[in-house]
Amino acid sequence: MLIRLAIRNLLRQKIRTAMTLAAIIFGVSGLIVSGGFVQDIFVQLGESIIHSQTGHVQVFRKDFREKGTRQPENYLIPDPEALAARITALPEVKEVSMRLSFAGVLNNGRRDLGIVGEGIEPDKEARLGTALEILAGRQLRDDDLFGAVIGQGVAHAMSLEVGDSIVLVLNTAEGAVNTLDFEVVGIFQSFSKEFDSRAVRVPLAAARELLYTDGANMLVTTLHRTEDTARAYAAVAALVDPAQFEVFDWKMLSDFYEKTLGLYERQFGVLQGIILVMVLLSVANSVNMAAFERQAEFGTMQALGNRRRDIFRLLVVENTVLGLAGAVLGALIGIFLAVTISAIGIPMPPPPNANVGYTAMIRVVPSVVLGACLVGLVATTLAALFPARRVGATPIVDLLRQGN
Repeated sequence: MLIRLAIRNLLRQKIRTAMTLAAIIFGVSGLIVSGGFVQDIFVQLGESIIHSQTGHVQVFRKDFREKGTRQPENYLIPDPEALAARITALPEVKEVSMRLSFAGVLNNGRRDLGIVGEGIEPDKEARLGTALEILAGRQLRDDDLFGAVIGQGVAHAMSLEVGDSIVLVLNTAEGAVNTLDFEVVGIFQSFSKEFDSRAVRVPLAAARELLYTDGANMLVTTLHRTEDTARAYAAVAALVDPAQFEVFDWKMLSDFYEKTLGLYERQFGVLQGIILVMVLLSVANSVNMAAFERQAEFGTMQALGNRRRDIFRLLVVENTVLGLAGAVLGALIGIFLAVTISAIGIPMPPPPNANVGYTAMIRVVPSVVLGACLVGLVATTLAALFPARRVGATPIVDLLRQGN
């Protein structure tokens, strides 16, 4: 009966109810669209990092990340094939590839450039590096014994093109100097501009020949689903000896991602607060006006035996019904806008320190939709509390006088 009476009262003031409803719908749908956009940034940024550089989980020799940049040959994984086979047997794991890092000098016959190189398993890396864009030439293949792919920054700095010959010069683990000639078969662009400015990739066999070793510096694990990262990380960490090895997931390896995530979460939190206040003020203004115009009605209700708490309850229920209707309609409109915008796409420029732009979407995330609906409902209900309490505290005589 109370809900039915509340709905009838709302329908009596169609224009005011419609205006209040519009404010709630705007707030809820705005939160869904903005929240879905932020979630899409998180997903696409993460996938770009995973599929251009890090994979989902990496295994190193202990202290390799802190001390192995300049002397990676001192931090080799013994028998990496056996460890890779054990990790591949995990149910979450799709594939494990080996990388051998080296630092050296690239020479093209005219000038030198200090580079950071990687020996990779070409076919496995091609499957992992789906976000690695080949600007010229092609990816490395397993049958490229002395082929090399170079970052866009390296190609620009050394004026290199596909088909050019280069020489890599570096020190072996024993301290000797070794060189090998390579042919540039491709120029790539990854997510990171800094990586592209120094990166050279060659087949693993050629890198091992350069360094006179059969080892590898890291094992890069690709999963079937990114959502399984935490479980896979725990499983891989349980497989290895923590005294000898370190395990990192892609978030640990990407400080930029974590900082970006925190920045956007704070921004979205501020946006939620702004919309909450906007809906609260809009609804409070509408409820105040309605309560003032209905004072004679409330006085008559009390004169007929209704208690003050009954009027308080009626006003709260009216706004709760209004908030619920606005939240549902706002959710439906927000989801429709998200689907429509996603079908068109939003062209985005490259993020800071990145090379590659992307097409953003609006993701429909259940937690964001539920949170937006709760913001609309709670704001509308809270807006009714003060006017309802004020009406309940006004003497009957004063309420009835407003009808004269």
